[in-house]
Amino acid sequence: MPDKQLLHLVIGGELEDLEHNTFRDLSKVDLVGAFASHGEALAAWRRKAQETVDNAHMRYFIIHAHKLLDPDKDTEHN
Repeated sequence: MPDKQLLHLVIGGELEDLEHNTFRDLSKVDLVGAFASHGEALAAWRRKAQETVDNAHMRYFIIHAHKLLDPDKDTEHN
């Protein structure tokens, strides 16, 4: 039986400042993609973070969407 699919989203964009996670312009948020495992999402996050390393205000995040879809269910971090 294959591992359970856990939805992870990778998004990023330029932040207003380095103290808060507030995007400067929501219309320019980069939705990198949806991934079935944390490992796949982490690889995409690393790739995008490396591509934007010269912009100190650019940040990428992994959102554990499977926890948002079913917050009452205790899911294993994959």
